[in-house]
Amino acid sequence: MKIFLDTANVVEIRAAAQLGLVDGVTTNPSLIAKEGTTFKERIKEICSVVSGDVSAETIATDWEGMVREGRELATWAPNVVVKAPCTPDGLRATRVLAEAGIKVNVTLIFSATQGLLACKNGAYIISPFVGRLDDIGLDGMELVRDLVQFCEIYDFPTQVLAASIRTPNHVIAAAKAGAHIATMPASVFNTLYRHPLTDNGMSRFLSDWKTLPAYEEAIFPRQTSAPTAR
Repeated sequence: MKIFLDTANVVEIRAAAQLGLVDGVTTNPSLIAKEGTTFKERIKEICSVVSGDVSAETIATDWEGMVREGRELATWAPNVVVKAPCTPDGLRATRVLAEAGIKVNVTLIFSATQGLLACKNGAYIISPFVGRLDDIGLDGMELVRDLVQFCEIYDFPTQVLAASIRTPNHVIAAAKAGAHIATMPASVFNTLYRHPLTDNGMSRFLSDWKTLPAYEEAIFPRQTSAPTAR
């Protein structure tokens, strides 16, 4: 399963990318608005940091506007993926852009029928919003499972991206459901590699190391404290 960061903060993206675990980035107008920079400048900067897909969202609500904006977005960097909403106009724009060879992430998917239609119109990625469905008492991961099954049965090349990820358990569930991608805030990503037993184990190992003969110092310099997972 690919791991994407759902952010427009370049500092967060750089820090996570250094671990070699970030396969792409998803953004939206709300995330961009927090950054105090221009949309184009930030998307191009993110695309220079990660080599994988970077989703940039259209703002227009009519299909012609989405197509126009999508064509512009696709010129900013080779790894830009155009985001369009799962509305009638968004689905029509997806078809036009896909036929022009432009990758489209159909977003704001909350039902299996929406996902199926997006796949039929050539979506490169479909984004079911897991957390928001859970918020209203539904099972977001059931939708992910349904969409993965559709792609397998009908051999759609579409990737299912589990969006609105809130917790590490969501990440585990997405992987079990067969999601091709899970996108998450940096705050969630940074919990995936942390565990108190790992920190405690490191502290114990380093404490025991200090009891070894002094000549070991020349080979492996002693640390004064255990490193903390970041």
